[in-house]
Amino acid sequence: MLKNLLLLPKTLLCFLALLTVAQIHGQHSKVYDNLTVKSKILKEERNYAVYLPPDYELSKRHYPVLYLLHGYTDNHTGWVQFGEVRRITDQAIARGKATPMIIVMPDADTGQPGYTNTIDGKWKFEEFFFEELMPTVESRFRIKKEKRYRAVSGLSMGGGGTFLYALHRPDLFASACPLSAWMGPQTAEELAGFQQLKNKKLSEEELEKYLDINNPLRLVESMSEKDLNSVRWFIDCGDDDFLFEGNSLMHIAMTKKKIKHEYRVRDGGHTWTYWRASLPLVLEFISAGFHQY
Repeated sequence: MLKNLLLLPKTLLCFLALLTVAQIHGQHSKVYDNLTVKSKILKEERNYAVYLPPDYELSKRHYPVLYLLHGYTDNHTGWVQFGEVRRITDQAIARGKATPMIIVMPDADTGQPGYTNTIDGKWKFEEFFFEELMPTVESRFRIKKEKRYRAVSGLSMGGGGTFLYALHRPDLFASACPLSAWMGPQTAEELAGFQQLKNKKLSEEELEKYLDINNPLRLVESMSEKDLNSVRWFIDCGDDDFLFEGNSLMHIAMTKKKIKHEYRVRDGGHTWTYWRASLPLVLEFISAGFHQY
């Protein structure tokens, strides 16, 4: 083999060497954290970040997708900067724990923070997510558009968003992995006490109707067992997390209703240290759903 290579023209050898270097370089994953989508619904441009797996540039295949939601006070760069999504996902793929996938990280911070539509209907982030963001990124990048290849996860406020998106649209997500999820207000009185609603005159009926639609615990109680079990659930919350009660109640509610789910309580609190340790578990869990049983 070596003798044959030595007989090749030097120009061809140089070309092969350059091609090898290009291929190695092309095998690196990429993260873009300054992408935007124009929103007619929100009447502004919205930021998002995306992770592309190591073989994306060299392949022509389409990939599964994970929508990864940030927490309160963070934005679309939270999982990139603090969550180290590129390093952790690269390692999971290299070790065979995760299948190559595209990860989309939207910005739910600027303007009105949160993943839901507001009660007055003036800020419709959830509508934007499903009607504008998802179609845009799934057309811009080579993303498989079937339910079985789509997952959602997120932390804290994004954990609550994960619950809501999978509960509102179980037809779209194969897996949902809320981490340290904030369940939102549980009563009309608690909802009315929110800062943005203090000066608004809303009836108890309006408040209760909003909670019925946007409270994960209420949704689980009202939804059919079939719809709930059409999503693979992975719930994770630290034993020292101040949001442990809501996550524990969700575990109990799902157990009573015979909803299949994984429930993890590990040592830790409401911190990025905890969520960085959660991400490999999430990637492995959703990858199992992407594969054929």
